[in-house]
Amino acid sequence: MGVFDKILRAEESLFKNVDALDPQFVPKIVPFREEQQRAIEYAILPLFSDRNGKNLVLHGLPGVGKTVACKKVLQELEDKTDEILPLYVNCWQKNTSYKVALSICEQLGYRFTQNKKTDELFDDVVKLLNKKKAVFVFDEIDKAEEFDFLYTLLEEVYRKAIILLTNFKSFLDELDDRIKSRLLPELVEFKPYTLDETKGILKQRVEYAFHPNVWETDAFLEIAKKSAELKDIRAGIQLLKDAGDKAEMKASRKVTPEHASEAIQKLEEMGVKGSTDLLDDDKVMMETIKKHSNTRIGELYREYQDAGGDKTYKTFQRRMKNLEEQGYVALTRQEGAGGNTTIVEYKEKTKRLTEF
Repeated sequence: MGVFDKILRAEESLFKNVDALDPQFVPKIVPFREEQQRAIEYAILPLFSDRNGKNLVLHGLPGVGKTVACKKVLQELEDKTDEILPLYVNCWQKNTSYKVALSICEQLGYRFTQNKKTDELFDDVVKLLNKKKAVFVFDEIDKAEEFDFLYTLLEEVYRKAIILLTNFKSFLDELDDRIKSRLLPELVEFKPYTLDETKGILKQRVEYAFHPNVWETDAFLEIAKKSAELKDIRAGIQLLKDAGDKAEMKASRKVTPEHASEAIQKLEEMGVKGSTDLLDDDKVMMETIKKHSNTRIGELYREYQDAGGDKTYKTFQRRMKNLEEQGYVALTRQEGAGGNTTIVEYKEKTKRLTEF
């Protein structure tokens, strides 16, 4: 018997809808985030009365439901009206004002972008947006290289709500005063899910993704506990998929604790140093820090430039703070005869399961 003979046939698959385990999947109900969703809805509500909406900063650790809660509200908004445009931009991928402008143009169906500069694109965007109302969602806002696009939207779009998603509450400290004074956001915190909440969310995904009675109770509980331990629901959802895949590869009609343990072990074995959640330029920074640990930040910046880094010193300082919050570096304030400086120390850090 060949290896392909051992795999379950399509009609025998344990999966009912594997897309429900995709990171982009938005469930019909987003449990345990009702309060945060209401805050988003209230920020948008004034737009229905032709008034300016509120601006929000949604903050919390990765995998605590910021993106899915926001996307759910945008879906409901899109179903409700054509007069308010929901615009979503991930600043990890679109990390400059030019890329943000192109993304908005694409979402608006505006194609006359070739050979245009950033300011020209935003002039076109603003003209289109001011015919209606808009909700801007900038996910991973702390990954943006600069924030000129925020200033432009705040100044020139008449009726809008701006929602920023970040892992770092301290991100606001890095904004220029001219932006902060216009943004004046309300803060909405997303705390990590409890174990019971984690079980509830993963149970929902199992019901969406798998046929009934596929999961053995102990297998499910093992993954729920691991997800709660990591404080990242995305880790649990990924483990559900991996355990299901392992069960199918063994032609099992049940997902057992053995499959759950294998899925967890596989990810833990991949826990190498560094992280794929870092931008390419962050990786240059990390290599520089590793080679020159316990160095003054100004000297480190010069080493970073010599290694090919092209970010400004201000951006470099901001990235250092973000890397500190992620646990990759330690920053120590030091006073000396020449004035105050910051010492940057490299820290060993095992990759989170959701960073693969």
